[in-house]
Parts: sequence; structure tokens; C-alpha cells
Amino acid sequence: MPRRILLATDAWTPQVNGVVRTLEETVARLRQRGHQVELVTPDLFMNMPMPFYPEIRLAMVPGNGVTRRIEAFRPDLVHIATEGPIGWAARRWCLAHDMPFTTAFHTRFPDYVAVRTGLSAERIWPLMRRFHAPSRTVLAATPSLRAELTGRRIGPVAPWSRGIDADLFNVDAVPDPALRALPGPVLLYVGRVAPEKGLEDFLGARHHGTRVVVGDGPALAGLKAKYPDAVFTGRLTGKALASAYAAADCFVFPSRSDTFGLVMVEALACGVPVAGYPVQGPIDIVGPKGRGGMSELARVIGAVDEDLDTAIAHALLASRSDCAAYGASFSWEAATDQFVAALGAVLEDDPPLADGTAPLAA
Repeated sequence: MPRRILLATDAWTPQVNGVVRTLEETVARLRQRGHQVELVTPDLFMNMPMPFYPEIRLAMVPGNGVTRRIEAFRPDLVHIATEGPIGWAARRWCLAHDMPFTTAFHTRFPDYVAVRTGLSAERIWPLMRRFHAPSRTVLAATPSLRAELTGRRIGPVAPWSRGIDADLFNVDAVPDPALRALPGPVLLYVGRVAPEKGLEDFLGARHHGTRVVVGDGPALAGLKAKYPDAVFTGRLTGKALASAYAAADCFVFPSRSDTFGLVMVEALACGVPVAGYPVQGPIDIVGPKGRGGMSELARVIGAVDEDLDTAIAHALLASRSDCAAYGASFSWEAATDQFVAALGAVLEDDPPLADGTAPLAA
């Protein structure tokens, strides 16, 4: 049954990150399925750079504008994607008008604040708990994140996984010749170049080979100066990004603060094994034994270890064809099924099942 869904988010284009990608892919598929979707995003308001993260633009005093847009659209349900000014404004309106709403936990803001300010992340978690408390369902990507949120009394939770653009990220992607010619093994990182991403661990690792960093961010200049032997390409997108993945021998994900890590799945789909720490994201995708999040695979597609060099060494033993097959299993259609199921369950007042399905999953 088609629904009128209003999506309120502080993360939107021109930002380039996993949150924006997830929302873009989901909105496109919702509309293809006949749902009417209205977006409330920072570009609709006067905005300013977020402290410590200037690529994100925060809407300034968006309350009245959010109210007008919600009331003009008359949604069946509101989904609040982020805990920023737009998210808080939409939350206030929903509570005042008894409008059911869902939220999502995309970003570990408590950890980001801790890295940038030195404050304990535990001081921020009560604010997260307060924000999500009235939500009918909190959507989260991975089992370990959902377990943590439940343990922190945030919920009820429901799954909302991620997917890939299979036409772009696949085993047939042509390797970038310049990167492929570097002394091997070629060890690749893709993502924001920022303190919370753990790039010092990656660039300072002892394993031989050439380290390649694809992306931009506030730590870029300092890392370039400190690690002159590494290759910094800047931001890449589309076929150029797929070619960078394909040229790598191992994808290294050194972050300890991400909730998923979409770039890991894209790398796997291009046939590249993944190395990381045994934390949320890698532990759910690569798995504790390197055979998938539920150890369901017959052969390894990467490795996690508290010693990043050990993880890299073990990941390099994986078969590219095994990695590509596993990466290809992540589908935006399946992720959208989970999103629709969670929202439909709220409207039908029927909690979603453990696998994310519900009577309205259409």
C-alpha cells in the first residue's frame, strides 16, 4: 500500500558519506514502489558548518520551516534520520501532534565528539537516549549495533542494512593502471580523512606494500606531510572509485567508530578482501573468523584482528572471487524492504519480525 512518508535529515547532498548514500538509494526505491516521499534537508534553510565537521551544514533555527513542510505534506509517518537541528525540530512537531515517527542510528556521534574534544563518549549517550526514546522503532544496520543500542536502552530496534551499486562495483571493474603499478601489495583505504577514522593506524602499519588513501577531509594535509611514502588520490567517485578498488590487493578499514562501513562492501564486490579491527562494522561484515558476519561462508573474505598487520596478512590470503560473490549479496532492494517493513509495522501497530519483515513489506 503506497504511503506518504516525510524524511527529515541533517545529512544530505553535497555531503558524500554512507548516510547520504543510504538515504538517496532508499528514497529512489521508495518512489519507484509508488510511495510519496517528501524530504526536509539542510539546503532548504540558512545553514552553517558543523563545528569539527565543516562538510556537514547545519540548518539554523529550522523549527518553523520544518513545521510548514510537514503540515503542507500531511504525511502518514515521519522518519527522522539524524540527531541534528532538523531532526530535533521534526521530533518536536511529531510529539506535539501525536504523529508516529521512526528514527535511525547511523553515526556514533558520542565517539566522534570524544575523539575531537577529549570528553568521554559516555557523557553524550544520555542525549542520544533522550532523542530516540519516543521513536516507535530505531533502525540500525548491524546486529552488533542493535545489540548495543538495546543494552543502552535505545529502541525498540529493527534492521536496516545497506547495499551496493552492482552495475558499478563488481568483479569486472577495470583496475586503475597507475595504482596497479605501485609496489605491492596495494593496501587501500577509502573514506573521510579525519581523526576518528584511524588512519594513523593504517598508515603506520608495518606490513610491506604501498598504502593508498582515497578521500578528503581535515586531516589530509597533516597525514600527507607525516607519511610521504603513501599515495593520496583525493576524492574519487563512480568508475574511478571502482577502478581504485579493483587495483587494490587488500582494503583496510581502520576505523573503530563506524556503524557499518559501506566502503567495505563496495571493495568486497570488486573482489578485494577486507582487513579491520574486531569492532562494529568489520565484525558484522567480515565476521570474527573472516567468513561473514554470521560465519556463514565456506571460505574467508577478509580478517579482523586487534593487530592490524595480522589482519592484513590474513586477509591477503582470501580469494577475489569469494570476496566478489559475498559483496554482491548486499542489495539496496533488500535494504529498502527492511525500511518499508519497519515503517509499515509502525503504521499497522505490529512490531517487525527479527529478519526485518512485516505484513506491509511491499
